[in-house]
Amino acid sequence: MTAAIIANLEKLLDGPRDGAMLRYSLGNELLKAGDAAGAARRFREAVEKDPRYSAAWKLLGKSLAEAGEHAAALAAYTQGIEVAEARGDVQAAKEMSVFARRLQKAGTTTSPDQNAAG
Repeated sequence: MTAAIIANLEKLLDGPRDGAMLRYSLGNELLKAGDAAGAARRFREAVEKDPRYSAAWKLLGKSLAEAGEHAAALAAYTQGIEVAEARGDVQAAKEMSVFARRLQKAGTTTSPDQNAAG
């Protein structure tokens, strides 16, 4: 089922319905299908189209972490926390803070601004 959904969403890319929500939805389906790297690409596109899309920042961080790109995941969470806080999206900010701390505690990243998310 997910493959069919992905195919249908991909048909909409670069069309009149293309936007952050479409890219987010496609990334979400790719993540469900186990394609973390492909999902990260679509979530990056979503936040490029709408930098204030806190849910996309959260799943960008998750997909990057699953793809083994831990420093990039931490950077996405850090940016996502700033976006969520600016929007008043307290729950998303809290969730991303937890995920960022988990990455830091696991020692999976060497980002110089590790404390920025925590």
